[in-house]
Amino acid sequence: MSETNNLQLWPAPTANGPLDATVTIPGSKSLSNRYLILAALGSQPVTLVGLLRSRDTELMMGALASLGVRCDIDPDNETTVTVTPPAGGRFQGNGNVYCGLAGTVMRFVPGLALFADGPVHFDGDEQAYARPMKPVLDGLEQLGATVDYHGEIGRLPFTITPPTVLPADRVQVSIDSSGSSQFISGLLLIGSRLPGGLTLQHTGEKTPSLPHIRMTVADVNGAGGHALADEDSRVWKVKPGALQLPERVVVEPDLSNAAPFLGAALIAGGTVRVPHWPVETTQPGGLLPGYLERMGAKVAFPEQDGIRYCEVTSDGSIHGLDDFDLTAAGEIAPSLAAILVFADKPTSMIGIGHLRGHETNRLEALVTEIRRIGGAARELPDGIAFTPVPRASLHGAVMESYADHRMATFAAMIGLAVPGIQIVNVATTRKTLPDFVGMWNGMLGK
Repeated sequence: MSETNNLQLWPAPTANGPLDATVTIPGSKSLSNRYLILAALGSQPVTLVGLLRSRDTELMMGALASLGVRCDIDPDNETTVTVTPPAGGRFQGNGNVYCGLAGTVMRFVPGLALFADGPVHFDGDEQAYARPMKPVLDGLEQLGATVDYHGEIGRLPFTITPPTVLPADRVQVSIDSSGSSQFISGLLLIGSRLPGGLTLQHTGEKTPSLPHIRMTVADVNGAGGHALADEDSRVWKVKPGALQLPERVVVEPDLSNAAPFLGAALIAGGTVRVPHWPVETTQPGGLLPGYLERMGAKVAFPEQDGIRYCEVTSDGSIHGLDDFDLTAAGEIAPSLAAILVFADKPTSMIGIGHLRGHETNRLEALVTEIRRIGGAARELPDGIAFTPVPRASLHGAVMESYADHRMATFAAMIGLAVPGIQIVNVATTRKTLPDFVGMWNGMLGK
């Protein structure tokens, strides 16, 4: 599917030499949208500091506003937002929620409709109609909601009508969340508000992106909830009780969005630093430094003026990896794929079959774009196999972004070492990085 007919091409800059850059990454999208949901589920205002301001978070704030939640932006700092939940905890029904292409919006917000005073209609971008939704909606139906589909069953658009009375006893919900960890997270976020709490059973054989589910459990507990996980049995339990985040919450930088920049050090050589790197984190992107080290980079965590940095240094040599299992951190797979195009031996990146259901079918898209520039890759049932080719045999091309922010940053990484790369709709990076182009050019000193 070509996007080039009506979208501007961006010439991806090449690196003229080894990098030496410090790049400040905006707040985590995953944490930002979880905090927004949890703040809306509380009873007192919460001020979020360092909130990501991007299309996904704008969509989330718009969705909450349609449910009667106030999101007041600090006039002196747009990344400081105060969230005021509706009085009495009852959300406003008989409205419309627009999800765009944001997975966290389309999979987290429907749970809030259980506590609305009327039906809530959900819609999104046309491309969002292809994203799976049924497991979380099946879960809401098991909790008493009625779901009316206005297109394909299990997809947007749909309307959720809350039950007249929520179940008084603890409900056991069974869903297959193999397609996305967000189905589990979307139900865990609301479990505390159910009169009897929630027991959630994942019926699939594998649990994708477990760190994201652990993040949700940690965030629910940080808001005063009581969520417990039995990951071996694939069961989560949430006790009933009030949720309330602290009055002020600081959002960590988005460590997955650091992947293109830190990964650039391996492709171009040199050093790239990202400040405010946490000592401990629930973000899957926290695994990134270890992955880059395995590929041959030197990783350090220096501190200066009380700020901790992640510093990645490379001489440009990249090692391929045998059976590279990315089950825990699939969202950084496109960035790591860009690096592996230039690796010194074949790599099988596995554990990422669920990426076929992301903003686009990322496995198919990655293989298509790698082949487009003269590289060699093929899909596996659960991942991608990369076969190295000489850098000199790679060539420029118009690379598609598929309206997927991570495909656009993947192509930009390729452009560091392959002249003549042009990217369709680089503006799609605004989903999580409002000024990706400026940040990328700044890293390259352009």
